[in-house]
Amino acid sequence: MECGESVEQIVLRPKMTVGELVAAMGRAGAYNGGALARAADIYEAMLRDKAVTRFVGLAGAMVPAGMGRIVSDLIDAGFVDVLVSTGANLTHDIIEALGCRHYHGTASCSDVALRDAEINRIYDVFLPNESFIRFEEFMQERFGDLAPQAPLTVRKFLAEVGASLPSGILASAARNGVPVFCPALADSMAGLQYWLYTQTHRPILDAFGDMQDLLSLCFSAESAGALLVGGGVPKNYILQSMLMTPKGFDYAVQLTGDRPDLGGLSGATLDEARSWGKITASARAVTVYGDATITLPLLVAAVRERLGV
Repeated sequence: MECGESVEQIVLRPKMTVGELVAAMGRAGAYNGGALARAADIYEAMLRDKAVTRFVGLAGAMVPAGMGRIVSDLIDAGFVDVLVSTGANLTHDIIEALGCRHYHGTASCSDVALRDAEINRIYDVFLPNESFIRFEEFMQERFGDLAPQAPLTVRKFLAEVGASLPSGILASAARNGVPVFCPALADSMAGLQYWLYTQTHRPILDAFGDMQDLLSLCFSAESAGALLVGGGVPKNYILQSMLMTPKGFDYAVQLTGDRPDLGGLSGATLDEARSWGKITASARAVTVYGDATITLPLLVAAVRERLGV
């Protein structure tokens, strides 16, 4: 057995661009730095391929961590054809669009004191309760305004919400005609607001109606690629969508901090997805293990630098 190419030591220099740094990490080629460089190559190819329908999965709470603008900018640049998100990300996206802010906090503070001060903690990010009061007012208004159009799929509801917002992920998606799916909307503050609305009004959302729209997109796609930020429901909803078709994903990049050996989907390798037929046997795919608040900005900045947009 022969060795591969030699590892090149990374040389850092003043005014080095993100793209140059990621390229140097690729020449070093080791561990998750090397995986990130391979992810940049695959993601670049996916964005350059005009035949590809590009899916983005957004798990966890990326918006409170400042990652939301990256996603909305990708949508505005035409690099997202389908977005699947957790309800949490969309809740916080709406909160930011309404003019409320998330704040730097600390993970070592007293949570009892935070509770008394009506401040909610997301690790080291703080969000005052008053933001949720504004969110509740907005959501209840939207439910009432859209009730005459019922029943609405979640996708159509989110499009209408986005059209009424000045900025953010949902606003960019509505402006660019990008469908946003949220299969676990109930698992969020937005879902709780919907439950609250239905206590005095008739239901207006069709929880399963989005499946037809999503599968139609899958059947019509000439080729498909996926950028998966985290795992959970968005990852599975995207990858399983191809199981009803004779196709699979041809490109896939996963950014996750979860381990594969525990058997959970969020840490499962993309090679494992080949066994299900979710991605093709010849697909270009890589998993980058690490904090997505580090790997996502590096990946997107490097690839956008290469594309010049």
